[in-house]
Amino acid sequence: MKVVFHERYREVYDSDPAAALGRLDGIVDELRPSYQFVTPLPAEEEDLLLVHKKSHLERVRERGLLYEIAALSAGGAIKAAELAVRGDPAFALIRPPGHHASSNSCWGFCWFNNVAVAVEKLRRAGAVNRVLIVDIDLHYGDGTNNIFSGVPEVVYYHLDGIRDLERCLSRNTGCDLVAVSAGFDMHVEDWGGILSTGDYATIGRMISGHARKFCGGRFFAALEGGYNHRIIGKNVRALLEGFEKSI
Repeated sequence: MKVVFHERYREVYDSDPAAALGRLDGIVDELRPSYQFVTPLPAEEEDLLLVHKKSHLERVRERGLLYEIAALSAGGAIKAAELAVRGDPAFALIRPPGHHASSNSCWGFCWFNNVAVAVEKLRRAGAVNRVLIVDIDLHYGDGTNNIFSGVPEVVYYHLDGIRDLERCLSRNTGCDLVAVSAGFDMHVEDWGGILSTGDYATIGRMISGHARKFCGGRFFAALEGGYNHRIIGKNVRALLEGFEKSI
């Protein structure tokens, strides 16, 4: 499994918690000894326009540095998705996050919907058709749901417990790809206070097992939330270790 990362993701591009100095450092420290890191390119404007309105791009572009990092974040998700369809699952260690970004609006520290851009780029290229998006962030990815609400080939699911995830996977055996919006703010030592570090490993095993059985092993994940700098690296590592196994 590869990790998609760019050193520019460390830059402080805004004043929100997702942009806080050092947020990715602990994750990089946990993953670099064990995983191959891959450097992405920024998403092109035409990629962003697959799911966003031109007016939305222009509003973000006015923010200067933020646009640069947000486009690079979307590019990281695209790279991870492209690796996945070639049979090489990947984790996009990116920021800013994206699942609260709709076609012409955004909130919650998100600017461009990274996962939606990556999924739609693959779909338009004919690389995949049916996609299951599993969102394990504490917060519902309203942007992702809004973007794909009229697209029956793309199913959006927000985590509501391990047993419910099992039911979701059992109902979606005909997908070509699983994309994971990987937020870690549901952890017991983060905002949500719900999941343990071991739960992330279990989630990873369930998703990878499903993808290997039904999707030809095609799956990728992209970082969303998670704000406890002390623990987030261990949680990401647990998810990736789970991805490397299966139930």
